[in-house]
Amino acid sequence: MLVLLAGIFVVHIATVIMLFVSTIANVWMVGTSSLGTVSTGLWLLCNNTCEQLPVSTSDEASLKAVQAFMILSIIFSVIALVMFIAQLFTLEKGKRFYMTGAIMLVCWLCILIGVSIYTARFTGKVPLSTNSHHGYCFILAWICFCFSFIISILYLVLRKK
Repeated sequence: MLVLLAGIFVVHIATVIMLFVSTIANVWMVGTSSLGTVSTGLWLLCNNTCEQLPVSTSDEASLKAVQAFMILSIIFSVIALVMFIAQLFTLEKGKRFYMTGAIMLVCWLCILIGVSIYTARFTGKVPLSTNSHHGYCFILAWICFCFSFIISILYLVLRKK
């Protein structure tokens, strides 16, 4: 049981770190241009230098929604981690980690919404570039989506023994 708790804790910490990296780094889409590699993220457009991400007015609300949902997913994931640690010491024997699992499901939902909006609205849109493809931050966000779902289900069925 201790090994299972430790494993869940390590995967949860890894998920939080990957969420931070995927939200902060600017490598959601990568393309090539005459000046070299161009990458865009949720915040900046980077070539040799980084500048504000140029977004059309029709896509601005979508980008703000993706930014908000990714930040919310980080917040909920950290809250769930703190809640799990608190419940380890305060929860009675035989009880389940329902609150932690519910908060992680909300985190999972935020990741799903944010990455889905990005996929629908911004796939293939890298200014000044050709041959665009998804970067590692986009892939990390989908990995966090899977991990947060698995962790939330484990929290919901896990009993404190």
